[in-house]
Amino acid sequence: MANIEHIQYVNAPLSIVYEALTTERGLAEVWTQDLQFIAQIDEVNEFRFGDEHPTKMKVTELIRDTKMTWHCVDSDPEWIGTNVSFDLDGRGDKTAVILRHTDWREVTEFYRFCNYNWAMFLLSLKQYCEEGTGIHYQARKF
Repeated sequence: MANIEHIQYVNAPLSIVYEALTTERGLAEVWTQDLQFIAQIDEVNEFRFGDEHPTKMKVTELIRDTKMTWHCVDSDPEWIGTNVSFDLDGRGDKTAVILRHTDWREVTEFYRFCNYNWAMFLLSLKQYCEEGTGIHYQARKF
């Protein structure tokens, strides 16, 4: 199995970063504006990216100001069965965010594309938490 793992340092308190990752408003700025999201264990949330098949992620772990994990139940076939986690570590007025996308069956072209885009997600999160505006899917130029 292959895994994607990134770290980003955000110049914002832990509570701000956690809120950005666990609210529909925050994820709309950071990832995609076309979503339905509730931060609750066993909730299946939906994220849409243009004409692509919707991505459905089930919340499997939620620890306030510490961690959130999703399990992919529907999306591109390469994503189904994978897990995405966000681990947060507050360091005063800064927060370290570790993003992991685990349990890929193999390293493919799509895996590499997603690896890049998760890094962009973290850049968007940093920008949103520090400046108030993220780089969501609808604002990006591919």
